Amino acid sequence: MSKIADYLQEHLIGEVTDSMEVRRYFSRDASILEIMPSVVVYPANENDVRKIARFSWQLAQRNKLLPITARGGGTDTSGAAIGSGVMLSFTAHMNRILALDPKKEYVTVEPGISFQALQQTLYTHGLFLPPYPVTAGYATIGGGLANNSIGEKSVKYGDLRRYTEKLSVVLSNGEVIETGPIGKRELNKKLGLTTMEGDIYRGIDALIEENHQLIADEAKQLRTLHNRSGYNIFDVKKKGSFDLTPLILGSQGSLGIITEATLQLARHNPLSETAIISLPDLASLQDILPRILDLGPSMCEMINKGAVQQIMRLNSTQLKGVINNPADAIHLILEFDDGKEGAQKKALKNLTKYLGQAGGHWYIAQNAEDREKINKFRRSVSTLFWESHGGSAALPVAEDVSVPLDRLADFMHQAHRAFVNSELAPAMWGHAGNGIVRIQPVLNLSNVGDRQRLFKLSDFLYKTAVTMGGSVSGSAGDGRVRAPYLGHVYGPEMVKLMMQVKKIFDPYGILNRGVKTATADQVKAAMRGEYSHARHEHLPHS
Repeated sequence: MSKIADYLQEHLIGEVTDSMEVRRYFSRDASILEIMPSVVVYPANENDVRKIARFSWQLAQRNKLLPITARGGGTDTSGAAIGSGVMLSFTAHMNRILALDPKKEYVTVEPGISFQALQQTLYTHGLFLPPYPVTAGYATIGGGLANNSIGEKSVKYGDLRRYTEKLSVVLSNGEVIETGPIGKRELNKKLGLTTMEGDIYRGIDALIEENHQLIADEAKQLRTLHNRSGYNIFDVKKKGSFDLTPLILGSQGSLGIITEATLQLARHNPLSETAIISLPDLASLQDILPRILDLGPSMCEMINKGAVQQIMRLNSTQLKGVINNPADAIHLILEFDDGKEGAQKKALKNLTKYLGQAGGHWYIAQNAEDREKINKFRRSVSTLFWESHGGSAALPVAEDVSVPLDRLADFMHQAHRAFVNSELAPAMWGHAGNGIVRIQPVLNLSNVGDRQRLFKLSDFLYKTAVTMGGSVSGSAGDGRVRAPYLGHVYGPEMVKLMMQVKKIFDPYGILNRGVKTATADQVKAAMRGEYSHARHEHLPHS
């Protein structure tokens, strides 16, 4: 092993390797980028993480940079789970439930536990953590917190921030802090600390006070429900409260490394009503969506006609007997999980009334078999990810765009036109109730012309979303892929302020270097020559 790997292995409990095979695997996540780490570490506990950060900090003080990237399941599509230097893989050991109180409805976990593993335990207590991503089988809680994830239930239950009580975070110099809301008296104590924690509180507090009007003005520009671009400086200081948690959530490991999280939970109702509604055109969506959301659905997902056509082309029998009106412009998948059965029935009754007025079609599940058909339709989007022919594949680039709900149909119309003009299948899907649109154009990364089309299309979609009061990232974070577009979302002064946030937390640029600052040229230089969604576990033996 290298000197660095040898040194780390000597001082850590967890495993350390610089094997080319392992490093090659960790050079990729679910994005189109590729960056090879120098060494991979499977930390056994928080103390291992602290020691690694301290080691990297000491090297940086001698002008020797060894960046650190925290990684969960590697499902990140923004290029945030890759990096040079040390790769920390949390899924091997730091994957436990540390405490669970079903009565008070909270849980404390380590970052490497997957959403699915946690949910399986919570369901047995009639609880769940609502903002789970579509990749819940692999995605970890740590990764979800780093992105402040939302999911199919977020139309009713919100994002992970709503459920985050407190975090344990390892800073770039190896110190450990606990974040959570504090009052004025506790803030004054923090401001007086002589540690790095004190430096951070003083720096962030001063930054907010000196730029109060700028922060307020920039917040008004964003009309969308969800925004993950940059750092959430907007929600740190509220009346009578100061909390660093909003900065850590969505920072993608670039401000600190989450080693423990205490999360509030919600009651889970397994008995829900589900339905598919199909609308003849996007104008109908614009008219009926607000009325549907007033009914309080726990799920409001969408799949457009272009995606249905592509799924049927790839697998002609997959949707047979599942969807009755495939030629309609847009299909919404709805769920109502109100604890009162009468409330669910009332919502469905009103839903059919609205649809009759809009000229739409609907299919309401009457039994378990019908519900499984609806779930099959919802899951059918995954078929698009596996499309591969002649080196082409569905590329996760402009797949996290967020727009205000009243501009959703307009955005999808403009995106459809851009795809048709580029001679690409206009497949779109996402969280309709949250204004999140996912689009993965089928292109060949090894083809220069396709790369040019990719960037041209991405530029158009991102700029269009921002013009409408939206964001280039609504749920998955900037990562390296979307970092070059930060200046589209915010003005130059706000971008500068956000870079100051990074400097306060990480003066040497150790943590997930480039994840919020990558340039277009750096993205192009890191792009893979080919792409696939294939994945496998790569963990040491327990």
